[in-house]
Parts: sequence; C-alpha cells; structure tokens
Amino acid sequence: MSASGGTKAIVAALAANLAIAVAKFVAFLFSGSSSMLAESVHSLADSGNQGLLLLGGKKAKREATPQHPFGYGRERYIYAFLVSIVLFSVGGMFAIYEGYEKIKHPHEIEAWYWPVGVLVFAIIAETFSFRTAIKESNEIRGGLSWTQFVRRAKAPELPVVLLEDLGALVGLFLALGGVGIALLTGDGIWDGIGTLCIGILLIAIAIILAAETKSLLLGEAAGIDQVKLIEDAVVDGETVTRLIHMRTLHLGPEELLVAAKVAVRHDETATEVAAAINAAEDRIRAAVPIARVIYLEPDIYSESAAASGQNPAKSPGATPTPDH
Repeated sequence: MSASGGTKAIVAALAANLAIAVAKFVAFLFSGSSSMLAESVHSLADSGNQGLLLLGGKKAKREATPQHPFGYGRERYIYAFLVSIVLFSVGGMFAIYEGYEKIKHPHEIEAWYWPVGVLVFAIIAETFSFRTAIKESNEIRGGLSWTQFVRRAKAPELPVVLLEDLGALVGLFLALGGVGIALLTGDGIWDGIGTLCIGILLIAIAIILAAETKSLLLGEAAGIDQVKLIEDAVVDGETVTRLIHMRTLHLGPEELLVAAKVAVRHDETATEVAAAINAAEDRIRAAVPIARVIYLEPDIYSESAAASGQNPAKSPGATPTPDH
C-alpha cells in the first residue's frame, strides 16, 4: 500500500483499538455498564475494520491476470465498503440493541471507577490515533476542506480511519456522559441512553462510508485538476491538433484509465500519427503519473459533425472540452 493508503494511520488505529477493546471489556465485567459493553464491541469492530483495510491493501498489489487485465486496485474499495457494513451491523445495531435493553431493564453501575478510568484512557489513546490520521491526511489533502477530502479522496483508507476515529472519540464522550449522569442520578437508564446514542452515531457514520465507497466502486473519473493536466498534455499543436472527447476512470486509487479521441492532421502519414500518439501518451504519463492505462484514438475533426451533434463528446459520460 502506498503512502496515500495511510498505512501508518491504520496501524496506529489498530493498536489503539485493540488495547482499548480489552480495557473496555474488563471495565464492563467489573461495572456492568452497557455503555462499556457497546464501546468494547465498537472498538473490537474497529480493530476488525483496520484489519480489513490492511488486507485490502495487500490484495490490491496483485499483478494483473488474463481474467482481470486491469489488475486488482479496486480491492481497496471493496474492503472499505465491507468496513461500513461491519460498522453498521456489529457496531451500530449491537449498540442500539444493548441501549434498548438497558433502558428497558436499567440497573445501577457498580465499581464506577473502572468505566470512568477506562474511558479517560480510551480518549487519550483515540486522540493519538486521530492525530496520526489527521497528520497523514494533511500531507495529501492540499487546500481541500475536510468534507471535500472525505468526498473526493480516491484512496479510501484515510477517510475511513478519520471517520472511524472521529466516531470513536464522540462515542467515548457519549459513553462518559451516559455513565456520569447515571452515577450522579443513580438512574441506570442514562447509561442505556448513552449506549443508544453511540449506536445511532455509528450507523450514521456507516451510511456515510457506504455512500462514499459505493461511488468509488461504481467507478469515478479523475479529479478536475488531473483532467485539466491530461487535456493540456494531449495536444501538441502539430500532429495532435485538439482533443475531441475524453473519458477517465479510476481502476484503483493509484491507477487511472484514460480513453480519448484526438484530432490529427489529415495529411499526416500513419507512421507520423503513430509517433504522435506515442508522444501524447508519454506526455500524459509525465503530467499525471497514475495514468497507467491509456487508449488514444486518432480521428479527423469535422466542424460540420460537431455542429450537427454527431460528435462523440455529446454522448453521456463524455468530458466536454472548450472547443465544443
């Protein structure tokens, strides 16, 4: 997995969540707090999710085969989507069930110092994990806002870890609030309410992750900046005179397919056109290194065809150019 895959952030989150899961479960055994049980399952689910992300990154490195000629880059999207399913089912639905049961059958929290102490420890550990994810994200985020980064990132790992860590921190404060109010009032129902809020939070995050990874699985085009770089690189003004239309598709976070029809001069020989196409491919790869699969089709540009709407750039999914 490349640096943009956020391996360091994933490993930091995995280490933190494993330690926190054990601590929370021990606190649950001593206190009987449903918030602690929900949080321990949440941390265990997060640990499994980080394992899925690492597995997806490893599988994505496999070489292309005749059956999968474009390689396995999308494995990372598939495993990120599985993360949203695990977070929804194991984390969110379990917490809602446990919260409902605690509200229905409340009981006082015993040995209060266990859940409070563990929650404070967990907040410190999750803050360290979240800080690592933020630091790695800032290296590639550029001028994007956090919302834009989560929505536009082609590598799914960092957005997943960011949302998981954010959800974990908010969930910990919800658990601490539920336990604290339950201790102050002597009413265990508040512990159940805190657990219920954790479940709703996890389901909301899972839905966001599922929506974003679904878009990646369906196939997203290159970013606006990359499209502009490719458009500028294609035309040399000599043999390749203009871009007629172009489509791009991410085969994986760091592998881009570029398919375009380009206009060449009508009086060029086949040898000259072939050389110009090869040169254009080299310019595209130099401008956008992740453009590894490139198909350029030479054609003779027709003003009348463009005016009559027969230009392929008019077809759905095409990338319009200023010339049209």
